[in-house]
Amino acid sequence: MRSFFHRSGKFQPLQPDDERAEAVPDNLCDLWVKCPKCNELIYQPELEHNLRMCPKCGSLHRMSARQRIEMLADPDSFQEWDAQIRTANPLGFSERSGSYDSKIAKTVARSGERESLVTGRMTISGYGVAVAVADFSFLGASMGSVFGEKLARVAEHALEERLPVLTVNASGGARMHEGLFSLMQMAKTIAGLRLLGDARLPHISLLTDPCYGGVSASYAMVADVIVAEPGALVGFAGPRVIEQITKQKLPDGFQTAEFLLEHGMIDGIVPRPELTTEISRTLAHYSRLRPGDPLLMTADEPGRTVDIPVPAAEVTANGEVRQ
Repeated sequence: MRSFFHRSGKFQPLQPDDERAEAVPDNLCDLWVKCPKCNELIYQPELEHNLRMCPKCGSLHRMSARQRIEMLADPDSFQEWDAQIRTANPLGFSERSGSYDSKIAKTVARSGERESLVTGRMTISGYGVAVAVADFSFLGASMGSVFGEKLARVAEHALEERLPVLTVNASGGARMHEGLFSLMQMAKTIAGLRLLGDARLPHISLLTDPCYGGVSASYAMVADVIVAEPGALVGFAGPRVIEQITKQKLPDGFQTAEFLLEHGMIDGIVPRPELTTEISRTLAHYSRLRPGDPLLMTADEPGRTVDIPVPAAEVTANGEVRQ
């Protein structure tokens, strides 16, 4: 009876021999995600099913490179390129927390990726395309020497196979662990993609949150078509750095995708569920302009090409050009 009148806490910890303890999964915390915008607790499988968009407020959560590819590509159509390339330590960089080599090793073990850029070829609604997708979870998708090398090779593969290029961009800037080797990638990537223009192959750039530094200052903003996800932050330096240097208050919404669209810096803003449709529509437009190129392919017939006839231009007496 004494235990009946004994005052105890509201919650009692489970004992190791308690049957209820076996019913509690070890990864319970991993199954729930808190939305940073509305503070809603979201069940992880529900978030993945909803393209990592909050079901309550619609805010966009970051996606890994593999999730991006799975969202955009036709089933079983992705073929990865240059996955064996690994980052070196050209400067012998080291700090108090450890060497650059150890930091890379920990990041590889945690993310499952070997580098912050995943490249390859795939089809989107049947259209063949070479892709380069940045993964922000790998050192903030910073652009190092391997990042630049893989992107340059994407341009080379695209030239060989006559494919358009899609880059999905997110980055915190250059990887300063590699110093000048990192900064050189800005010129290297632009030079590689410049060859696409000479070959009349399109480059489509998708800007996701966040896209800063050397990536936004180089290849990401020199594409034929530049689109962004809603609310994506895009710029070179951060707003606080700009305010400290200029001693001026920045306008509301500065460096957001909506601000860039209003000022003519990008071509459009596409909601995440509509990205596949809009990108395939752009690819279809370019395939009609370039008959005979292997832009239109299916996953089960990777070598099949479709020639789309383009009528000859006719010049009228008034000087107008008609197709």
